[in-house]
Amino acid sequence: MDNWIRVNGWVKAGHGVASGKSGDPRFPAGTLAMQKPMFRKLGLSLDNYFMGTLNIAIAPHSYEIIEAKHTFRNVKWSPTEPTEDFSFFDCRVVLNNAEKVNGLIYYPHPETKPEHFQPADILEVITPFISNLTYECEVVIEVDPQQLQIK
Repeated sequence: MDNWIRVNGWVKAGHGVASGKSGDPRFPAGTLAMQKPMFRKLGLSLDNYFMGTLNIAIAPHSYEIIEAKHTFRNVKWSPTEPTEDFSFFDCRVVLNNAEKVNGLIYYPHPETKPEHFQPADILEVITPFISNLTYECEVVIEVDPQQLQIK
């Protein structure tokens, strides 16, 4: 048994820019698809992940960053957007209190992010595609306490 921290969360609608669903002409395939080659060059492959985020609200909890698994600074991922810093943290999404899907918490640093900010209780999670998840669906997320603390 590992010592990962479990917290209940609810899938929420996001801005739609990571997946490209927002219709923003700057990011026709989504920001994650545009960022993916940059992250690969820096040593993180997102090949097995769906190119969109699960926005998981963990209120009344929030989180505190301890140490990211990966941090990339000054990433120039778009010809029109400024450079940004990104961190990634290990996580698992637990479905129906049984099946665990490995994922990453995707954290564009707010101090370098130009727009599309998230509330303090939202974790942006990338995983392989998970069918049957809908907005307001309850999930459990597990995080490594050496990387992230739940408050």
